[in-house]
Amino acid sequence: MKQRFLAYLQYEKRYSDHTVTAYRTDLDQFFEYLHDQYNVEDIVEVNHPMIRSWLVDRMENGIGARSITRKLTTLKSFYKYLLREGVVEINPMQKITSPKISKRLPVFIDKDKMDLVLDHHDFGEGYRGTRDRLILELFYSTGMRLSELVNLKETDLDFHHDTIKVLGKRNKERLIPFSYNFKSMMILYLEEKTKTFGEINNLFLTDSGAPAYPKMIYRIVTRYMGEVTTLEKKSPHVLRHTFATHLLNNGAELNAVKELLGHANLSATQVYTHNTIDKLKRIYKQAHPKA
Repeated sequence: MKQRFLAYLQYEKRYSDHTVTAYRTDLDQFFEYLHDQYNVEDIVEVNHPMIRSWLVDRMENGIGARSITRKLTTLKSFYKYLLREGVVEINPMQKITSPKISKRLPVFIDKDKMDLVLDHHDFGEGYRGTRDRLILELFYSTGMRLSELVNLKETDLDFHHDTIKVLGKRNKERLIPFSYNFKSMMILYLEEKTKTFGEINNLFLTDSGAPAYPKMIYRIVTRYMGEVTTLEKKSPHVLRHTFATHLLNNGAELNAVKELLGHANLSATQVYTHNTIDKLKRIYKQAHPKA
């Protein structure tokens, strides 16, 4: 049933490969625990005390509340599928509650530090320097996810309408506009890329001309951002947070930012409004006579 469930997520729900892999890992850990602790192989024999025991075991092994909540989401989806397929008649997840998660606000980088790395850093000449700078610019200018950037192709670029086509979560496409300056930078990069490696459709390549991969992009971002910020987190996702925060702080409409980020729900975008509120508080303290 596990394989059928994962196939259902991939082909019917159209979850990304990354999400399906996470679900598979959670279920593998769950079934391994059931076998080792209870000698249970049949999903029908599982009850809510067994599930609670597994969660306690995970927490005792240092798994945080946020990861536990994700694992619960996996099991809830799995049992919902089993009920629909008639494999089980009782859903033990109904008696399981999620742990409380402290609300974490998005980490972002100040505009002056972004200007410092993008406008004043010497990336060097040749393909590598041109590529590295464009990667940083692309994250900051579009707010796209790491997985979305890695999968970009040259054919996703539309220089006539100045847009990039991005394949997001659940294979949902969206168009992100780019500026004239970014367009010029992209054209120069493509010329350097073609001169170095010839015609290859993958937008970003390794130093040897192979398709770029997530860990490589991650290392590039953390290396350059580490030069301008002492933040513990310097990942591509922080640049996504920075993109959204800077847009909202400069008056962008929340729904527009939601569409640019590819969020399914507005609630996912609203987390960034705290930074706008912080800005309003500063203005209030500076301008109001009784502040």
